[in-house]
This record gives sequence, structure tokens and C-alpha cells, in this order.
Amino acid sequence: MKKLFLASLLGSTIALSHFAVGAEGDVKALEAAAKAEGQVNSVGMPDSWANWKGTWDDLAGQYGIKHIDTDMSSAQEVAKFDAEKDNASADIGDVGAAFGPIAKAKGVTQPYKPSTFDQVPDWAKDKDGHWMLAYTGTIAFIINKQLVKDEDAPKSWKDLEKGKYKVAIGDVSTAAQAANGVLAAAIAYKGDESNLAPGLALFTKLAQQGRLSLANPTIQTLEKGEIEVGVVWDFNGLSYREQIDPKRFDVLIPSDGSVISGYTTIINKYAKHPNAAKFAREYIFSDAGQINLARGNARPIRAENLKLPPEVAAKLLPNEQYKSVKPITNAEAWEKSSKALPQQWNEQVIVEMK
Repeated sequence: MKKLFLASLLGSTIALSHFAVGAEGDVKALEAAAKAEGQVNSVGMPDSWANWKGTWDDLAGQYGIKHIDTDMSSAQEVAKFDAEKDNASADIGDVGAAFGPIAKAKGVTQPYKPSTFDQVPDWAKDKDGHWMLAYTGTIAFIINKQLVKDEDAPKSWKDLEKGKYKVAIGDVSTAAQAANGVLAAAIAYKGDESNLAPGLALFTKLAQQGRLSLANPTIQTLEKGEIEVGVVWDFNGLSYREQIDPKRFDVLIPSDGSVISGYTTIINKYAKHPNAAKFAREYIFSDAGQINLARGNARPIRAENLKLPPEVAAKLLPNEQYKSVKPITNAEAWEKSSKALPQQWNEQVIVEMK
């Protein structure tokens, strides 16, 4: 089930226009076929997540395509596609980056390259169009300015070593956000998805200093003032800040490195409304669809190719903050490392807690 991170429920009024003819053929022909189907059923794409509401409202209002969603986890989405086959109830889903290749390998997806396909980085898409990230998540810091003085506020992982504040990352055994936080720290210290030791060393040091908080950086703990510095996905941090008090928190990407991941649409191989599903993806990757995602505090995959309205740009971090981020390029190594991480965390970090 997707965690609800304050998605602006403002629908975009920007029309889908100026499409090039994509590799999949004439978008106008696809639009006509989608209108004829008149319906798209999604899984894991609820109104309140990443402002999907804006896109569904646009598809309904501008193109007459009705929509229903059933919220579920990424693993459940792939399993549903596989189990239902010719009796498919879902046309399109939104899954974590790691599940795009899994879905393709299971043979439950069909390809579609939107006309903006070339503006999606190679690391963020399947070359044949079976999956492609529509928006990203990058590990960031959220800083309570009421508890941490400006001159002490960390700008990098290395800054954390010499601070006086406590750092909260959450439970690495249950939260993907926390596990990715360790990976992000490892990247800053020249580690990678097969070598988390540098990240573990940093948090061990914080534990030895008595500066590792066991609190989970959630909207509730942040609002209560229980978090001084939290390690969170950027979209979560930005949403928490917006929902609680924009003046109370700073959100930033650590300057010495972080990990970038995201979410990808997958189109069901057995979809009963395949053209509507493909057209939905076309819209999601259009300027209008990407701006809708930004309205929900999700950084669009085409962020560097977009001119966001000023009020929408203000919701996101500047592009330059992302210059040192790295995607996961060895999924097999990361799967192995992340499975070993909980035991390493307990044996190396938790035992040092003061």
C-alpha cells in the first residue's frame, strides 16, 4: 500500500498538446482508440499519491476516459497481473523501480514508448519500453530549524559526523527508505550497492557519539519535534514540510552524494483497455502529466526538460541539488546487500547505542 505523502489535489488544466509522433505510431490515433475504450483501471495509483488525481481528472475531463484505482503494493500489483491473465481487471500500475524488471521478466507487461521517451535517462527505462520511471525519489535530509541552528545544519553526510544534533533514519529492517539511506551514505563515502560498509561506519560513529535516534522520521514525529535531522526520501520530506510548516523545516540533498530511485508505470500484457493504458502513459510523460506529478511533490523524471510553473517549481528542490546523486545500477548486488543489512545494522550499529 502506498504511503500517503501530501499530494496536492489540484488538477492540471494544461492540455496535452504538441506531441511528436512516437515510435509506437501516431499519438492522435492512439488518442482515438483510447477514447473508444473510454476506461482505464489502475492499481497502486490512488488520487492522493503523487497527485495522480490531477492526471485522472485530466484524462476524464479532456478525453472522456473514466478511471478507477485499487491501491496495493508493488509486489501485489505484479502478482495480480500474473494471476488474472485473460480475466484482467487492471490495465496499468505504478511500482517501485526494482519491480519494473521483475514484471517484465515474469512476462506480464507490454511495451509502449511515449513520444518523450528519449528524455528519460537510460538508467530509468527499459530499452523496449516495458517500464520507465515517471518520477524519482532521492534520499534527503529534513532539518528542524527550531532545534538545529543554521550554522550547525548539515549540508553533507560528512557534516553529520561533527554535529551536535541527533540523526533519525528509521528501521532499516522494515523500511526501504531507511535502507536506501544507508546506501546513500555509503555512496558519499565511495561505497556502492555491493559495499554498504562506509554507510554502516557512519551510523556506527553516530551511535557511539550517542547521536543516533531510534525514532522513525514520520510526519507525526516531525510535527511533535522529536526529530532534529531526519533521513528521508525527498518527496516525503517536501510533503512533510508543506503539511506541517514550510518555515520550520529545511529539506536538501546531501552535497557529497545520494541514491536516486523512483516509480515506474507498467502496462498489463492482458489489459482489457490497452490503448487507454498506453495513452495514460503518454499523458503521464507529457509536460502536463509531469507537472501534475510535481504538484504532488514528486520530482518528474523529465525535470530538466520542463519549465514548471513558478508555484509548482517552489514545491521541488532545485535541479542543481541532484548533481551528485547516483542510481542503483547493480540491482542483484543491492538485493543481496539489502537482505544482509538488518543483521549488520544490529551487530555493528545498534550495539554501539548510548
